[in-house]
Amino acid sequence: MKNMPAVLVVEDEPSIAELIAVNLRHNGFRTTWALDSASAEREILAAVPDLILLDWMLPGESGLVLAKRWRAHPRTKEVPIIMLTARGDEADRVAGLDAGADDYIAKPFSTRELLARVRAVLRRKTPEQVGEKVAVGGLALDPSTYRVTFEEQPLKLGPTEFKLLQFFLNAAERVHSRAQLLDKVWGDHVYIEERTVDVHVKRLREALCGAGNMIETVRGAGYRLTAKPLVPVTSVEKTGA
Repeated sequence: MKNMPAVLVVEDEPSIAELIAVNLRHNGFRTTWALDSASAEREILAAVPDLILLDWMLPGESGLVLAKRWRAHPRTKEVPIIMLTARGDEADRVAGLDAGADDYIAKPFSTRELLARVRAVLRRKTPEQVGEKVAVGGLALDPSTYRVTFEEQPLKLGPTEFKLLQFFLNAAERVHSRAQLLDKVWGDHVYIEERTVDVHVKRLREALCGAGNMIETVRGAGYRLTAKPLVPVTSVEKTGA
């Protein structure tokens, strides 16, 4: 049981919550259920889950408000959040992603789609610990310790933003289309839309603070990370020593 990922389902409709919980349990997940914002806060206070499935429309505070609060709190800021909602318009999807959600599922959805999205988001939570330390300009990333610094100051990145930056750093100066980024960073998560890339690039730029302008938008083509030539961090450290 200890190795089973824990999922908090925040959903006020018992039939939907039960369907989600049963299918998650049958596929190797531990589940807890909260029917409103107050119950969800109590569950998270008791134990931080590995992932949150969060309904938009809830009694009390909305899922959008909860997502913003949890993303801003140090204890929950890196917990993946998938929004569940009947609001399927593009503007609503963008609002959910901007609030801090990692993914968005419009109701009604199939069990297969739900499980695929949950697994994909959890895969992105812990990027593969491979590759060497790399740096572009004053921006450096160490995949073995999951640390990012800019001019030797530590930066806090979410799991998807970390993986996105790692890809950019290892392919500096190259232009990547949204479709290429989906393929390389999100992998086989076929449900992700290209608009999601824009949201995560925006989030990455904000997290990089002064280094955010290193990620350029190439109109009609995609995105590029540009600065000085890519070098191993070890070489940078030796040069500055």
